[in-house]
Amino acid sequence: MLKRNKGNSIDEALSISIDMNGNIDLGQLQATMQAIEFACSSIQINVNPTAAEATILSLCQSPRPYQACQFIIENSQLPNARFQAATAIRDAAIREWSFLSPDEKKSLISFCLSYVMKHASSPEGYVLSKISSVAAQLLKRGWLEFTAAERDVFFSEIKLAITGNHGLDVQFIGINFLESLVSEFSPSTSTALGLPREFHEQCRKSLEHDYLKNFYSWAVEAAQSVTTQITNSDAAVSEDRVCATALRFMLQVLSWDFSNSGRVVKNTLDVFSFVAKEDSNSAYTLVQLGPSWRDILITSGHIGWLLGLYGVLREKFSGKGYWIDCPLAVSARKLIVQLCSLTGTIFPSDGGASQGKHLLQLLSGIIQWIHPPDVIANAIESGRSESELLDGCRGLLSISAVTNPISFDDLLKHIRPFGTLSLLSALMCEVIKDLMNKDMEEEPWSWVARDILLDTWTTLLTETNTSGVTSLLPPEGINAAANLFALIVESELKAASASEEKEEYFQASVAAMDERLSSYALIARAAINVTIPFLTGLFSDRFSRLHQGNGISDPTTTMEELYSLLLITGHVLADEGEGETPLIPLAIETRFPEYVETEKHPVVVLSWSIIKFAEQSLDPNMRAAFFSPRLMEAIIWFLARWSCTYLMTVGEMQSFKNPIDEVTLLQMQQSRKALLSFSAEYTQGKNLLDIIVRVSLTTLISYAGEKDLQALTCYQLLGGIVKRKSICAHLATLDSWRDLAHCFTNDRVLLTLNATHQRSLAQTLVLSASGIKNPVEANQYIRNLTSHMTSYLNDISAKKDIKNISQQPDVILVVTCLLERLRGASSASEPRTQKAIYEMGFSVLQPILKFLEVYKHESAVVYLLLKVVVDWVEGQIIYLEPHETALVIDFCMHLLQLYSSQNIGKISVTISSSLQSEANAEKYRDLRALLQLLQKLCTKDMVDFSSAAGEGQQTSISQVIYVGVHIVSPLITIEMLKYPKLCYDHFALLSHMLEVYPEMIPKLSPEAFSHISGTLDYGLHHQDEEIVGMCLRSLRALAFYHYSEREGGKDGLGPHATSYKDASGNFQDGILSKFLRSLLQLILFEDYSMDLVGGAADALFPLILCDHGLYQRLCNELVERQPNPVLKTRMASALHSLTTSGDISHSADRSNMRKFRKNLNQFLVDVRGFLRII
Repeated sequence: MLKRNKGNSIDEALSISIDMNGNIDLGQLQATMQAIEFACSSIQINVNPTAAEATILSLCQSPRPYQACQFIIENSQLPNARFQAATAIRDAAIREWSFLSPDEKKSLISFCLSYVMKHASSPEGYVLSKISSVAAQLLKRGWLEFTAAERDVFFSEIKLAITGNHGLDVQFIGINFLESLVSEFSPSTSTALGLPREFHEQCRKSLEHDYLKNFYSWAVEAAQSVTTQITNSDAAVSEDRVCATALRFMLQVLSWDFSNSGRVVKNTLDVFSFVAKEDSNSAYTLVQLGPSWRDILITSGHIGWLLGLYGVLREKFSGKGYWIDCPLAVSARKLIVQLCSLTGTIFPSDGGASQGKHLLQLLSGIIQWIHPPDVIANAIESGRSESELLDGCRGLLSISAVTNPISFDDLLKHIRPFGTLSLLSALMCEVIKDLMNKDMEEEPWSWVARDILLDTWTTLLTETNTSGVTSLLPPEGINAAANLFALIVESELKAASASEEKEEYFQASVAAMDERLSSYALIARAAINVTIPFLTGLFSDRFSRLHQGNGISDPTTTMEELYSLLLITGHVLADEGEGETPLIPLAIETRFPEYVETEKHPVVVLSWSIIKFAEQSLDPNMRAAFFSPRLMEAIIWFLARWSCTYLMTVGEMQSFKNPIDEVTLLQMQQSRKALLSFSAEYTQGKNLLDIIVRVSLTTLISYAGEKDLQALTCYQLLGGIVKRKSICAHLATLDSWRDLAHCFTNDRVLLTLNATHQRSLAQTLVLSASGIKNPVEANQYIRNLTSHMTSYLNDISAKKDIKNISQQPDVILVVTCLLERLRGASSASEPRTQKAIYEMGFSVLQPILKFLEVYKHESAVVYLLLKVVVDWVEGQIIYLEPHETALVIDFCMHLLQLYSSQNIGKISVTISSSLQSEANAEKYRDLRALLQLLQKLCTKDMVDFSSAAGEGQQTSISQVIYVGVHIVSPLITIEMLKYPKLCYDHFALLSHMLEVYPEMIPKLSPEAFSHISGTLDYGLHHQDEEIVGMCLRSLRALAFYHYSEREGGKDGLGPHATSYKDASGNFQDGILSKFLRSLLQLILFEDYSMDLVGGAADALFPLILCDHGLYQRLCNELVERQPNPVLKTRMASALHSLTTSGDISHSADRSNMRKFRKNLNQFLVDVRGFLRII
C-alpha cells in the first residue's frame, strides 16, 4: 500500500476547527488562533518548543486552513502568529493548488494584497513582507492559468498604490510587492514550487515581455513624485524611504537576466561592444536591452533626473558624512553604476554615437566621486566614507565592459584636458600608495579599490591583448600604463623587502597571487616596449647587489625582491596554459618589430639573464649563499611557465582581427623569428633544456624535505616539459636526463620524496619515452627505468623470512616508495610503450599477492597495493589480448579471494557508527579501491583495442565482476554507505554493472542479490541527487533487462522478480514489484529534486511494463483513497493519461520512453499537490 508522509498530530483546538468544506464557527477560529499564539509564545521563550513546532506544522499541513489563517492574520495581536499563518496559507495553497477553484485562488491573492495595503503603516515590517511575498508566490503559481485581464485586476491596484494615490506607506508597500514578485520570477531567487523548469521559464519570459518595462516606469514615476519634497528638505523625510525603495527596484529590474537582449553583429565602425568580456572575476553585469526600452531609459531624461537628484543631495549634505551611506544615496549610486553597463540595440545604429553620449553623461556625474584622487584619498583617511569612491571605481569598470580602450579613453577628453585612462591610472596609483602604507591584515578600503580597478584594466586590456596592433592604447594611455606598472612593481618590492619579519608572507603561494599578477601582466603588456627593459634593469640591479654583498651583507631582502620579480616577470612573459600549450602573448609577438637580431631582442635579454641566474644554483657555494628554498620555488615556477611558452616553440604567428600592412607584418615575423631562435630546437633550445633539467635534478637532491619546491619541480616543470613531443625527442639524448633517470633508479636520496612526488616523477620519466622514435628502444628504456622496482619487490617477496623482514621500517619505506613509482609508471601507459608497462605490472603480480598477505595489518600498504593494481589495470585493460586478459582476470580473482579470506578492512557496524569525520572514513579506502578495480574491468567489454577476439576465453569479465560482487558486497554495510566517497564508488559500480552485465544478476547468490536490493533501496532515498540518479539508472537497467528477456520468451530475472502468489495464495512482491511500489511512493509523496523526474520516468516505465497487474492495483488503491468524488475522478483521469496520452504503447522503445517522460511531468503537476494533503 502507498503511504503518505504524516506530520505531527495537532492539538485539540486546532484539530476540531477545520473540516474539508472549510466551515468554521467563530469559537473554533478563536481557539485555533489561541493555539497558534500559544505555540509562537512557547517557541519565543523556549518552553516545550517541540510541541509548539508540531502545532504550527499541523496548521501548515492541515487541509484548507485558509479561513483560520485569515482570521489569525486579521485578529491576532501577536506578529509571529500572523507570520506563521501567512506561511501556512502559502504552503497549503501551493500544495492544494490543483484542487482550488479559480475564484479561491484569486481570493487568496486579493486577501494578501488587501491586507498589506490596509496595514501599510504597521510597524511589523517583517510580517507585511511575508504576506506580500506569499501574494507574489501565489500570483506566480497561477500565472499561466490567469488571463491577462485577471492579472491586470491585481496590477491596476498595485499601480494606483505605487503612483502615490493612497499615501507614502502604501506607495512603499506597492513597490515592495513588485520587488517580491520580480524576485520570484527570477531563476536565481525564485522559490521552489515543485514544478518543472519549463513552468518557471514560461513565467519568466511572460513577465519580461509583458510587464517588466511597465513596472520600471511605475517605479520611476513613484521616485519622481517625491523628488521635490526630498530636495527641498534639509533633513531626512518620509519620502526618502519611497525614493530609495523605488531606486532599489529599478536596479533589480536592470539586473534581470534579459533573454531578448537585442544582440546584433557589431559594425566594424562601432567603438562600443555589445558583447560581455568573459571575466568571471569582474563585478559588472551587462544590461543588454532592445529598442523597446529606448524611450524610458534613453530619450525620457531619466538618467539626467537621476544624476541631478544625486548631485543636488550630495551638495546639500556634503558636510554630513553619514549621508553617503544612507539608503537613498547607496541606491542612487548603484543604479547609476548599473546604467553604465547598458548596451545592446537599445541604442540606434549610429556608429556608437548615442551610446557614447549616454556614457559621457554618466561619467560626468561619476567623476565627482573619484576626482581628484589624491584629495578624495586624503578625505577618506580623515574619516570620510569610502563607499562613494568604490562605487565610482565600479562605474569605470562597467564603462570598460562596453567600450574598447580607445573609446574609453576618449570619453573624458570631452570634459577634461586628460583621458579616462589617465584618470584610471591616477586612481590606481593613489590606491597603491595607500596600500604601501597599510597593514594588509586590516583589509583597508584601498584593497577593495585595487581589485575593482584591476578588474577594469583587465576588462579593457583582455580584448586589446588579442586584437592586434591597431588596438594599441593611445600614447597617453601607454605612458599611463607604464607609470602605473612601475609603481606596482615598486609596491611589490617594498612589500617583499619588508616581509622578512613577517612569517606569514613566506607562506604565500604563487597560486594565491596568480589572479592579481595576471592583471599586472596585462598592464605591463599594454606598454611592453617600456616594461620589459624596465624589468631587465631591476633584475640586473638585484643580481649585482647579491654578488657585491657576497659574504658581507645579509642577502635576504634582495632574495625576497627577486622572488617577487620572478613571479611578476613570469606572468608578463607567459600565460597560464590551463592544460594546453600557451601561445606567446600577442603583445610580445608584435610590439618589437625593430628587433631582428636574437641577442638584442628585449625578451631574449630578460629571459637569458634569469636563466643564467638560475644556472648559478648548480654551484654548491652559490647555492648555499643565495638560493634559499623559497627563491628556488620562484625560479622553478618561472622556468616551468617560460619553457611551456618559449622552449622549442614552433608554429605561425597568431592571426589579427584588424588588417596590417605587409611591411609591418614582415617586421613582426622577423622579430618573432629572432625571439624564437633563442630557444629553438636546433639553436640554443637543447642547451636551455639541459640547464632546466640540471636545475631540476639539483632541487630534488639538494633540497630534501622542501615539499612545495619538489612539487613545483615534479609537477609543473618536469611534468610540463614531457607534454611536448618536440622536447621529449631531445630529453633522452641529454646526459642530464640520463643522470636524472640514473638517480631515480639508484640514488636512495630520491626515496625521501613523498608519495605523490614519487608517482609524478615516475610518470614523467616514463612519458619521456614518447620522444624515442624506435618503439623497441622506447620499451627497453622503460624496462631499464622500472627494473629496479620490479627486481627489488620480487627479491624481497621471495625471501624465506619475508614476514620478519617486511616489518622493518626501512623495508616498509622502500616497498611503499616503489609501489608509488609503479603507480606513476602505470598511469603513463601509451600505445607505443604499453608492452613494457604490461610486463612491468605482470612481473609483480605475485609479489603483490604476497605483500597483501604479509602486510595485512598495515592498512596504508594494503591500500597502496590495491591502488597499484587499479592504476595498472586501468592503463592496460583495453589493450590486453585474450590470453593476457585471462591472466589479469585470474590474478584479480586471486586478489579478491585473498582480500575476502583475510577480511582486510572489514569494520563492524558498531565501530563504523562511531566514526565522525571523513578522515576516519578513509579507513574504508581499500574497499573503494576494490570497487574501482571492478569498474575498470567493466570497461574492457565497452572499449577494446586488442588485436584478437576473445571468444575462446574461458573466464569472462562478467565472471570476475560476478565473483567480485559476491566478495565485496558483504563487506559494505548500509552504515558504510553513509560515507560519501565509498557510497559514490559503490553505486557507480552498481549502475555500471547492471547496465553492462544485467544477465549476471540472476546468477547471484540470494545474499548478494538481497544486498544489491537493500543498497538500491537506500540509495533511492539518498540526499545526494547524483546517487539517486545512479540508482534510477540501475533500476531502469534491471527492469529493461527483465522486460526484454520475457518478451523473448526467457526467464529474465526469474519468477520472483515481479509479484507472485505464494503457497497460501497471497501476493508477494519480487524485487521489481518492490521498486515499482517504492518509486511511486517516492515521486508522489516524498521530497526530491525535479531534475530527477526524467530519470524516474525512465525507471518507472519499464517497471510498469514488467508488472502491469501490480501497477493497476496500486492505481485503484490511489483512486479509492481520495476523500471525495471530484478528487477520485481527477486521480483516475490523471493515471489513465499517464500511460495513454501521446499515443504511448506498451513497448519500452525510445519513442515511448520519451512520451512517458512528458506524461509523468504533467501527471505530477496535476496530482502531486493534493495527494500530499490526504
